[in-house]
Amino acid sequence: MARIAGVNIPTNKRVVIALQYIHGIGPAFAKQITEKVGIPAERRVNELSDAEVIQVREAIDRDYQVEGDLRRETAMNIKRLMDLGCYRGLRHRRNLPVRGQRTHTNARTRKGPAKAIAGKKK
Repeated sequence: MARIAGVNIPTNKRVVIALQYIHGIGPAFAKQITEKVGIPAERRVNELSDAEVIQVREAIDRDYQVEGDLRRETAMNIKRLMDLGCYRGLRHRRNLPVRGQRTHTNARTRKGPAKAIAGKKK
C-alpha cells in the first residue's frame, strides 16, 4: 500500500483514481501529476515501482497544497471572515447557507433536522 501525503491510497485502483483519495487532488490535478511523472493512464498503483511512488510524492509535495495544510488554510479563511464580521462570516457563525440559498424551506443539510415549534399546531 502506497502512502502519499499522509494518506494510504488504494493499491488495486488506477493511479489517477487513487490520487483523488488525497484531500485537495481532484481529477484534473491527478491527471496533471501522472503526466508530469510520466505514468501511463491505465497503470495501477500496485504496478508502480518504489522510484515512481517517490516521484509522485515529491511532485505533490513540491507543486500542490494538500491534506493538513489545505484544511488549515480553509479553516483560517473561514475564521478570518467570522472575525471581520462580514455577511459571509455571520452566516458561517450561525451555521446557515453562505452562498445565497433560500432558508425558508430546504437548507436542512446546513441547519440540521427540523425542530418543532411549541404552540404552532391548532
